[in-house]
Amino acid sequence: MGLESTTEKLDSYFARLEQGKAQKIKPTHVEKIMQKLESKAAALRSDLEETTKEPKKQRLQQKIDLVNEQLDRARWLREQIAGSEPD
Repeated sequence: MGLESTTEKLDSYFARLEQGKAQKIKPTHVEKIMQKLESKAAALRSDLEETTKEPKKQRLQQKIDLVNEQLDRARWLREQIAGSEPD
């Protein structure tokens, strides 16, 4: 799953949360997304270390920043879902 697909899936979860359908989202679903994002971030950091061209370094850093933002969103969403689960 590419970065765009992962982001779209996360956006879909946020839309469900806004519609009051958070109970249909399992924390494990969000954790899967987080694992994919963390894997992508590690791969991007590895590419960044190997890259020598400045423009490519900048693009990779932008992607890393985007992944980190998405991870922050996923963490927040996981907290919201965990708080709304029935005991």
